[in-house]
Amino acid sequence: MADPLLSVQDLTVRFRTRAGTITAVDKVSFDLAEGETLAILGETGSGKSVTAQALMGLVPRPAGEVAGGRIVYAGRDLLALPRSETRKLNGTDLAMVFQDPLSSLNPVFRVGAQIGELFRRRQGLSRAEARRKAIELMDRVGIPAPDHRVDDYPHQFSGGMRQRVMIAMAIALKPRVLIADEPTTALDVTVQAQVMALLAELKAEHRMAMILISHDLGVVAGVADRVQLMYAGRVVETGDLREVYETTGHPYTRGLMASIPELDGPRERLTPIKGSPPDLTRLPSGCAFLPRCGFATDLCGAERPELAPVPGRPTAHRAACHHAKEVVTDVVTG
Repeated sequence: MADPLLSVQDLTVRFRTRAGTITAVDKVSFDLAEGETLAILGETGSGKSVTAQALMGLVPRPAGEVAGGRIVYAGRDLLALPRSETRKLNGTDLAMVFQDPLSSLNPVFRVGAQIGELFRRRQGLSRAEARRKAIELMDRVGIPAPDHRVDDYPHQFSGGMRQRVMIAMAIALKPRVLIADEPTTALDVTVQAQVMALLAELKAEHRMAMILISHDLGVVAGVADRVQLMYAGRVVETGDLREVYETTGHPYTRGLMASIPELDGPRERLTPIKGSPPDLTRLPSGCAFLPRCGFATDLCGAERPELAPVPGRPTAHRAACHHAKEVVTDVVTG
């Protein structure tokens, strides 16, 4: 097999807080091939967005730091490069769509100027040429009348259209890896579907690899090739999307699946996951999901489970659960 375009190995990110040092990302690993889409899923505070920030070199300092691991892009370890070198890769090789376009866009500059600035700074284009490129991109991402709207300010766009502006900025320099951090947050269902369809179309058009960060399993279902579930900073399940969705191997994934409403299925009461995510300053010695888990035993409190192949499933389907076999059996028979 060809080497992955992006390989993350044992990535660890820590933050210093008044309550103590917390490990927001704990030895996270994954590979991403050219043209592949990986969805990283989990609740708020699971570490998925911090993982994305680390990939882009955006972990806030001095409170935060990448405390260990490697991020290898096209054979180069990004964490070993000078900051000046990694900044050159942002936009041209790796780009990011942020979850809140209104706060990410500068409110006092016209959107066309903000898109065009990328071409002026990175490619040395004139103001007129950059404006033309901005109009082309706005048209490509589906913004109506781009030759007129290029001079509008961010507040004059709807939430969905602002997100399209952010996507236009992210793909402007044709990156090889696109990271979309909660790209459909606060958008209605119809607009969510439109944004996800646009991302999938652009990915295929530019042969990009893509990482989707989301808390919504349904949003990524029609786009992702593989999924990775995170809980309390760690990966708890990973594998092919269809395999994980149909035969979940971790109680946390199963709980998330059970909380998704089915529009075409029988009317049933949703089953939320009981309890709340753990306090990262006081994680239990065993499995972090133990207080919320219906499969927990004494072993779960004594020993933290590591990622391992789910019994009876393809080897790429792995879960960090002592009772993965029972979870799969319960899903299949239930």
